[in-house]
Amino acid sequence: MSEPERHGTQIHVGDGAAIPRRGDRGLVSAWWIAFIGALTLLVLLPLYKPDPYLAIIRFIPDGILITFQVTISSIVLAIAIGLLTGLGRISRNRCINLIASLYVEVVRGIPLLVQLFYIYFALGRIVRVPDIVAAIIAMAFCYGAYMGEVFRAGINSIDRGQAEASHSLGFNHRQTMRYIILPQAWRTILPPVGNEFIALLKDTSLVSILAVSDILRRGREYASESFNYFETYTIIALVYLLITLILSKGISIMEHRLGHYERR
Repeated sequence: MSEPERHGTQIHVGDGAAIPRRGDRGLVSAWWIAFIGALTLLVLLPLYKPDPYLAIIRFIPDGILITFQVTISSIVLAIAIGLLTGLGRISRNRCINLIASLYVEVVRGIPLLVQLFYIYFALGRIVRVPDIVAAIIAMAFCYGAYMGEVFRAGINSIDRGQAEASHSLGFNHRQTMRYIILPQAWRTILPPVGNEFIALLKDTSLVSILAVSDILRRGREYASESFNYFETYTIIALVYLLITLILSKGISIMEHRLGHYERR
C-alpha cells in the first residue's frame, strides 16, 4: 500500500493497478495493448465458441454487481475508518494515538484472508448477519488501517504554516483541521484512495470463500457444474482485468486534472 508522502520524489507502488501516467510511455502503451486485447478476447471468444464462453458471460453479471456492491460499500466505510485512524495517528493525546497506531500495526500484520475468516466467525458468535454484510465489515476493517496511513501522510504533507496562519485568524484546532487542512489534504490523498479502491476490488475475490456470490464465486459455481474450468477462469480473469484497466485509466485522468488544478 502506498502513502502520499512529500519527501522528495514520490514512490507510487502499491497493491492496486499500475496507473498509466502520461510521463510513462511504456506503461501507457502497455495499458492500451492490455485493454484492447482483453476487450477483443471478450468479444471474439463467445463468437468463436458460444458454448461455453457465451454461457459463462451470461452467468456472471449478477456476480459483477455483487463485487461492485461489496467494493463500494467497503471503501466508503474504510474511508470513514481511515479518517478517524489518520486523525488518531497524528493526535497529541497519547491514548488515542496508541489505540490508532496499535490498530494499524495489528491489522497490517495479519493476512486479509485470516481477517475475513476471523471477523466472519466472530460476528457469527455475537449476531447473525448476512454473508455480504460480514464481508463488507471485514474488508472495511482491513482497508481502514491502510486508509488511515494514507490520511495521516496526506495531512502531514500540508505545510505547518497553513495551521499557524489559521490559528492566527482565530480558528481552533478542530476548525483548522476541518476547513483548512483536510480540504487541501484530500486533493493529495485522492489518487491513493483511488488506487486502494482498485486493490480492494481485486481482493473482493476472497469473499467468495464466505459464500458471497461475487464474480469468482459465480465462476466457481459454473465451473463445478460444467467442468469447463479453463474457459471459466479465462473469462473471469479477462473481466477482472478489463474492470481494473478502466478504473486505473480513470485514476490517471483524475490525477492529471488534479495536477492541472494545482498548477493553476
